[in-house]
Amino acid sequence: MENVILDVLDWLTNLGYAGIAIGLMLEVIPSEIVLGYGGYMIVLGKIGFLGALLAGVIGGTIAQLFLYWIGSLGGRPFLEKYGKYLFIKKHHIELSELWFEKYGSGVIFGARFIPVVRHAISIPAGISKMSLWKFTLYTIAAMIPWTIFFLYLGIELGSNWMYIKEAAKPYFIPIVCTALMLATVYYLVKKFKQPRSN
Repeated sequence: MENVILDVLDWLTNLGYAGIAIGLMLEVIPSEIVLGYGGYMIVLGKIGFLGALLAGVIGGTIAQLFLYWIGSLGGRPFLEKYGKYLFIKKHHIELSELWFEKYGSGVIFGARFIPVVRHAISIPAGISKMSLWKFTLYTIAAMIPWTIFFLYLGIELGSNWMYIKEAAKPYFIPIVCTALMLATVYYLVKKFKQPRSN
């Protein structure tokens, strides 16, 4: 399996920046691995950091827009039937819907850093017909630090890029806590801004 991943990563890297974008759009291989390998390619001088950053943000955003449109056009029945082909299970959809209902549209940013709901959160956004420009803005805002973080780890690890998940573990809890805090703050601000009924 590791050899297959390496072959796919080599193929993507040979495509340059487009390969990083495609890797994040398809996410057959987790984005953190694609970006970690991208960081290693930066070390080798095959690509530049800014180009890799732009490619990662574009690819990751397009992937989420695809899920948003599926949610908007197909709705939950379509996703329950065909979601498995997108590596999205029913409980992923249920959990993301719960988060979206609880925290509102602001969760689109915070949930990007949390496993399980990270991808599926785009689905209830589409189902609820969330503003497309707002959805895109929040997604881009989350993809920028995500891409920078894993490219940086890939650069630091160099030829040991394949251990990127292990290297990211010490940062995992602080990142999740920060994401949850931001989602909660957004929810509270939105709640207090609502006019109170007499």
